[in-house]
Amino acid sequence: MRKGWIVATAAVGAGLSFVMVLVVGVYMVAGNLANGVGQGAVGLAKGSVPAAYRTLVQKWGNLCTAINPALLAAQLYQESGFNPDAKSPAAAQGIAQFIPGTWATHGIDGDGDGDRDVWDPNDAIPSAAKYDCTLAKYVKDAPGNPTENMLAAYNAGAYAVIKYGGVPPYKETQNYVKTITTLQESFAAPVGRVQPSQQAAGAIYFAQKKLGTLYLWGGNGTPEQGGRFDCSGLTKAAYETVGITLPRVANDQYNAGPHPGRDELLPGDLVFFSDDLTNSRAIRHVGIYVGGGYMINAPRTGAVIRFDAIDTPDYFGATRVTEDGAKALPTSV
Repeated sequence: MRKGWIVATAAVGAGLSFVMVLVVGVYMVAGNLANGVGQGAVGLAKGSVPAAYRTLVQKWGNLCTAINPALLAAQLYQESGFNPDAKSPAAAQGIAQFIPGTWATHGIDGDGDGDRDVWDPNDAIPSAAKYDCTLAKYVKDAPGNPTENMLAAYNAGAYAVIKYGGVPPYKETQNYVKTITTLQESFAAPVGRVQPSQQAAGAIYFAQKKLGTLYLWGGNGTPEQGGRFDCSGLTKAAYETVGITLPRVANDQYNAGPHPGRDELLPGDLVFFSDDLTNSRAIRHVGIYVGGGYMINAPRTGAVIRFDAIDTPDYFGATRVTEDGAKALPTSV
C-alpha cells in the first residue's frame, strides 16, 4: 500500500486530458525507438535477482560462452522463483530443481565447504551453471546456436540435439528454448533504449476509465466484486484488453519484459515499488506510468484508483511489457 497522492478534481480532470494525449503519442513514439536488450557482456537488471544470489549468478553465469548471467537467472526463476527450499512432485529439489540422479552426477561443492548440498544455493547455483556448460560441450559440434542447443539438450537430452543437428522438432523442447531465451531479457540490464510497446496505449486507456473506482484487496474487476481492483489486478486487467496475459501478482509482473531506466520511461510501462530495493521478489505495489512523473494505480484499502507520483523512496523500477515476455513467465513460481 502506498502513501501520498493527488486527488483534487481539477488535477484529475487535467490528468485525463494529459493521458489522452499520451495514449495517442505512445503510438508515435513506438514507431521511432528501437534497440532492445543488447548483445555482448551481460549484466543483471536492478534487483532482478535477489541480493543474496546476485553475486553468485553474475560470477557463475560467465562460466562458459553458452550461458550468461541473465540466462542463468532466467533458468533459476523458471525452475523455482529463486526459492532455495522448492520441491516438485517429480522430486526436483532446491533453487535449481535438480533431481537426485542428476545432482549425484553434476552437483559440485561450489563454496568449497566440503559438501555438495542441493538445498544450498552456494552449491546449487554453481552446479546449475556447470551443468549447462557440460551440456554445451556435449552438443558443441551440432549446427545452430550453441545456447539454444544447450537449452534443448537440457530439456530433451544431448542425443536428441546431436541426432537432429540442432534443436529437435519437439514442441515442448522448442517452447522451452524460446521461453528461457525470451525470459532472459527480463533479467538483463539493457545496454540501449528499450523498444516501446504499441499495446501500452490500450492499457492506459483501460486504466484511465477506472479512475475513481474504490480499491479492493484481491480485486480482479469482476461483477461479483463490483468492478473493483487491487494494484496488480488493475494492471493485469489493463493488459488483458490488448491481448497480453500477465501474472496475478506484482513481483511476477516485473518479469514480463525488459527494464527501462527512470529517464527512459514511456506511457504504459509498469512501475514498481518495494521496501527492499535489492530484490524484485519483495515488490509489493505496481502502477501504470502515464508520463510526467505520474502513474494510474489502485493504491490501498479505502482509496480509489487515481493518479500518484512515482518518485518516492520506495520506487523500485519499471518494466516495458512485451507479449513474448509475458508468455514466457511460469504459471507459478
